[in-house]
Amino acid sequence: MRGPFRADHVGSFLRPPALMAARKDFADGKATRDELTAVEDEHIRTIVAMQENAGIQAVTDGDFRRTSWSGDFLAAIEGVELETIVSPSATTGYTDTPKGGKVENWTPPSAPRTVSKLKLPAGGIQHKSFAFLNKTTSRTAKVTVPSPSMLHFRGGRDGVDQDAYPEMDAFFDDVAEVWRDEIADLAALGCTYFQMDDTNMAYLCDPDFRERVKGLGEDPDDLPHRYAQLINDAIKDRPDDMAVTVHLCRGNSFSRGHAEGGYEPVVEIMFNEFKIDGFFLEYDDARSGDFSPLRFVPKGPKIVLGVVTSKFGELESKDDIKRRIDEACKYMPVEQMCLSPQCGFASHTGGNLLSEDEQAAKLAFIVEMAEEIWGTAQ
Repeated sequence: MRGPFRADHVGSFLRPPALMAARKDFADGKATRDELTAVEDEHIRTIVAMQENAGIQAVTDGDFRRTSWSGDFLAAIEGVELETIVSPSATTGYTDTPKGGKVENWTPPSAPRTVSKLKLPAGGIQHKSFAFLNKTTSRTAKVTVPSPSMLHFRGGRDGVDQDAYPEMDAFFDDVAEVWRDEIADLAALGCTYFQMDDTNMAYLCDPDFRERVKGLGEDPDDLPHRYAQLINDAIKDRPDDMAVTVHLCRGNSFSRGHAEGGYEPVVEIMFNEFKIDGFFLEYDDARSGDFSPLRFVPKGPKIVLGVVTSKFGELESKDDIKRRIDEACKYMPVEQMCLSPQCGFASHTGGNLLSEDEQAAKLAFIVEMAEEIWGTAQ
């Protein structure tokens, strides 16, 4: 079956304490890679069963083999190194949460730097992970990876070694080739649903981030065109039976976002230049703006509305969700819509501020709502 589905989700789930303990043991040299993999396998089987029991068709491994949604994948690319982003939280050792608390021993985010010629490592990056997931579920196994734009946005020209890439066109060509090779490897294994997570397009809706982009010597009005070209180049050889989607969000860490602003600055480019099958759009609170940008949706791609929050465990009311879908229908056909949480439940090992039971209830709620709205969750 072809995604996106009426009831869908972004991909990541809360890491069980036993999984995090096993990863720490491995990092401390107290466990072997095989021992860590065995623990990961066990918990992936459990999270797959949770998704299936909720009625979800698109099943992921919850990012249970990663520490973050992007860092592990990007660091696996030959020629890429991660550099810690310096911030006040990086020096104090904690980060604030939306409800006034603090998370101790917080690990600050990292930015990728290209230090030499880029190349996909032998054997691919998600090969083993997808092969295990695909044999573990009878549903559609979905792969989620960071967008290729992640190798550029946070550093711009300064984030790319001048000797390795004197010209940026050659850099973008090689970035696209890495993703093409990864997609080809996954397609050979039977992958039919491939999602790229792209915070950058959403960050380009925030006036503060647009100023930061200018400070890197980049044009925030030109970047959406460049990233559309990059993504299209990255997926141009995908097989006909592979659905490709892009997820946009404004950050999701310990139930807290990092940017705000409606989609208006990027929406015409995004909907008309990205040659993909669907968009996952964050719409769970006011910082995402209203639904009016949906007036630019062309015929074809599915728009997965993230009107259910993954930040907190309280369930939305059915009436509120139906009202929001009705509002969106003023701008685009309901037949092209789907429903999901606005983001994953755990962009990194820390996760959002809700329980495992609450995240399972969120998925079941989305399935139930989809069945009431469209008559099916698929």
